[in-house]
Amino acid sequence: MANTDAGDAATSDIQAVTRVAQICALFGPRVTDLTSADIADRTGLNRTTAYRYCASMVTAGMLERGSRRGSFALGPLMLELGTLALGRHRVVDIARPYLRELSAAVRMTAVLSVLGAQGPVVTLVEEDTSRMVVVTVHAGTKLDATAAQTRLFLAHTRGPALEALLADLSAAERARLEAETDTIRQRGFSFVRQSGGPFVVAAPIFDENGLCATVAVLGAGDLPDLTPAIDQLLATARALSDELGGPDEKSRA
Repeated sequence: MANTDAGDAATSDIQAVTRVAQICALFGPRVTDLTSADIADRTGLNRTTAYRYCASMVTAGMLERGSRRGSFALGPLMLELGTLALGRHRVVDIARPYLRELSAAVRMTAVLSVLGAQGPVVTLVEEDTSRMVVVTVHAGTKLDATAAQTRLFLAHTRGPALEALLADLSAAERARLEAETDTIRQRGFSFVRQSGGPFVVAAPIFDENGLCATVAVLGAGDLPDLTPAIDQLLATARALSDELGGPDEKSRA
């Protein structure tokens, strides 16, 4: 009987871990906070159980109270663990001075992103503070399928995380994105500007295993002649790729 009880307890513990993981996975670029009712609807838990999980996860630092009344968001522990996990990428260790030099040269904010479990994640940010308006993004931000960095990843590699992002698109949206990724591979960088707002130009970074990260610059306002900035961006991406042991440009073409 004792062995049976122990087995039941172990099974219950495993189920609890699985449910916690399911709850954390609900958050993303477009889902920054959820109520316990939202979580119940998306996981199949009853609302009381969902709230108990959320309250316990707040105590543990895995969630925190969200901006909406009764809502929850990813907490400091998850952000810390995410940063530590991303920091295991060698490119993160060596990229900071490259981003600093790039930002100063083009007078734009420079960003490094790597592929996480649910899609590309902003890992390093070097802000341009020389202008009145600073265009920036927070480290730890998960990028959706519309992001320039995401489109670079889609152009060079695929996997469960990226396929999950594509699953949310309509057939027409997916077809347009596939056509864009062909163009991105040919020209060597990705450019995105939405509704006259901030724009992003991103370039790929390769190591010996293929695409390992993207480097991007963020700007806003009237669109300037971006040729010098793109040239500097591509030079930075090539320098990082060379240091990481990536293939030469002819091999990547």
